[in-house]
Amino acid sequence: MVFYLSKQGGLSMKKVVMCLMMMVSVFISSFGADKSLEEIKKKGYFIVGLDATFAPMGFRDEKGEIVGLDIDLAKEVAKRMGVEARFKPSEWDAIIFELRSKNIDMVWNGMTVTPAREKQVAFTKPYLTDNQIIFTRKGTEPAKVQDLAGKVVGVQLGSSGAQSVEDNPIRKEIKELKKYATNVEALLDLEAGRLDAVVMDEISGKYYNAKKSTLTYSVETLADENYAVALRKQDKTLLNEINRLLDEMKKDGTFDKIVEKWLGK
Repeated sequence: MVFYLSKQGGLSMKKVVMCLMMMVSVFISSFGADKSLEEIKKKGYFIVGLDATFAPMGFRDEKGEIVGLDIDLAKEVAKRMGVEARFKPSEWDAIIFELRSKNIDMVWNGMTVTPAREKQVAFTKPYLTDNQIIFTRKGTEPAKVQDLAGKVVGVQLGSSGAQSVEDNPIRKEIKELKKYATNVEALLDLEAGRLDAVVMDEISGKYYNAKKSTLTYSVETLADENYAVALRKQDKTLLNEINRLLDEMKKDGTFDKIVEKWLGK
């Protein structure tokens, strides 16, 4: 790089500063360039972290295979990206730690976009909407939020269902809030009479109940929410590519076919 002399024979301070700033900018750009998409394509696969009990988004079938709506979406995105989707079951309350520790490349498992999570991860554009509702035993009247007063309520640890209860004024009136590793464990305790209610995602709870018909559920919601894929904040090229491919799938009808397969019309 050439430094020019001033009329007095010395270096122009303004030009020296500008040149130094350009050098620093180039260095930072080259050092911090995001190669997340390039690295995924180079290794030939990405790893999805999930709670493998969260039907119908991601769960194990009768053969022990991980299947679900999000599984099919991730596989289709991987196919269009020219790589393989691999899946790693994780504890839900530690899944963001798994992501930030680079043990997984993304969380694709009906993850709700929340302000607290947005501080830790980058989200794709939302691809599905859901609600947090109240499930009680079959034969009872559908519960309203005010009915949780004096009751023992179950939620999944680290879930948006748990957060929706904590954020609601009714929390102060709940007798006990029990937290479980999975929603399924909470629902089993509800069926066994050890809980009065469970607050969880409407999609997952209704899917569970369609198989067993042991529950009733509220019309009233504690929170409305959006599902999105979570990635590390620095993985911008990978995030942009997932957004692009999901948009492409919505335009050509593939997205709707996958959703209909798991949720019906």
